[in-house]
Formats: sequence, structure tokens, C-alpha cells
Amino acid sequence: MKNVKFYISGLLITLITISCTKVIDLNLGNDTGKLVIEGNITNLPGTHYIKLSQNVSFTNTNTYPAVTGATITVTDQAGNIYKLPEGPAGTYSINQFAGMSGNTYTMNVLTNGKNYTASSTMPDVVVLDSITPKSNEFNRNNKEVTVHFKDPAGVPNQYRFVMYVNDVQVKSVFAMNDDFTDGRYVNLDLNQNDIDMKAGDKVTVEMQCIDKPVYTYWYTLSRQQANGPGGGVTPTNPPNNITNNALGYFSAHTSQSKMIIVK
Repeated sequence: MKNVKFYISGLLITLITISCTKVIDLNLGNDTGKLVIEGNITNLPGTHYIKLSQNVSFTNTNTYPAVTGATITVTDQAGNIYKLPEGPAGTYSINQFAGMSGNTYTMNVLTNGKNYTASSTMPDVVVLDSITPKSNEFNRNNKEVTVHFKDPAGVPNQYRFVMYVNDVQVKSVFAMNDDFTDGRYVNLDLNQNDIDMKAGDKVTVEMQCIDKPVYTYWYTLSRQQANGPGGGVTPTNPPNNITNNALGYFSAHTSQSKMIIVK
């Protein structure tokens, strides 16, 4: 009887294990040659860039062919049109320009006989108070970074954070909204596994205030944590704000940065 009970218990455990195992079929595909756009307009005066490239196979993510000879313009809501000349190959820039919060900017890209458009509205600035280091929970010798800021009450806000360790950008994608932090003081840990952060390292964090479509793009990408824009074909291409099935994003956002030396 004991053997029978043991057999039945084992069978039940096996069935439960099988029923809880979900087979995920990642159809990575080989959909190459699509246009990838990385466009950024910020509130900081200076040069702003829109980069064009082609995506490559998921198994070959080291070289992204630049798309040259495109005609790119950015139009603001007042009807001003800015043409972006190319240089270097695949990189188009607008000089002596600063975006303004509340304004909507529209990008138009003409390449290979096709038009691609996207619009993005620049949010108000939310001040980044400070960034501080902390010890990693599992390895006291490795450090992490916490960002500190006050989220405005009653206004939907979305954020993206970009981290650099000794001027090298970490691959991890950080995006959050204020669904659960509206009006609160936020202390957000930026956990990344790309670069071991030690005492003496220089860490810079850029805080971007982004609109909702751009947030959706970065948040979806953060859930995959695979390849950034311009990388290989991901299991699911993140939804973006660009027409005609182009990959990538066009973002009009505010930008501010803080730098610390880790102690």
C-alpha cells in the first residue's frame, strides 16, 4: 500500500510539473532589410540626430548597414521646417536647435521612394534630484545606482533612464511610468548585469521625460531585454510611432544627467 501511495504521489507530481510547464516558441525569423530609425529631439540646445540603418538577422547583430541618401525633415507645430543634412553616413543632424516642452514635432523620412513619418510631443521637465550608489544585494563588492526625483501629482508621466559606466552605455533598458508613484517621491533602483560597477567607477545617468507612445516602445523593449533599436530581429518588434512598418522610434523628450564617482 505504501508503494502504491508513493507511485500515485509521484505520478501526481509529474502531472503537475507537466501542466505548469509552458512551451514558448520564439519565432525569431529572418526578416531583414527593414528600415530602422533612431530619432531624438531634446530640450538641450545643440545638435540632434536621426540615424538610419537596416536591421539584420537575429544571429548576426554586429553590423548594421547605414541607410544613406535619405531626405529628412522635422516640423514643429508652428509650421517651421528643419532639413537635416547627412554626415557621417546614415547620420542626419540638426544644429543649433532646442526643443520646447509642450510642442509636437513631426519627422518625415524619404528613402528608396517611401515616406516614413512619426510625431512626438515633448513633456514638461521633471527634475532629477540626485543619483546614489548602493551595494548589490548578492555581491557587496558590486554597486548599483538609485535615482531620486519627485513625480508631479495629477499628471501622467513616463520616464526613460540611460546609464553609462566609465562612458560606456549599459545595454539594459530602463523605462517606468507613474501609475503607482503619482505625486510621490521616487527612489528607483537601476539594476543592470552588463558591467560590474566598482568603487572608483564614473557613473552617469540620463533621465528622459518621454511621451506615452515612446514609453510603450521602451517598456516593451525592456521586457524583452534583447537588442536595442538597430539590433537583430527580436521575438516581437516593439510597437512604435513610425508609419510604414519601419522599426525604431522618434522621441521628442527632455534630457538631464547626473554623474557620480562610486565610493
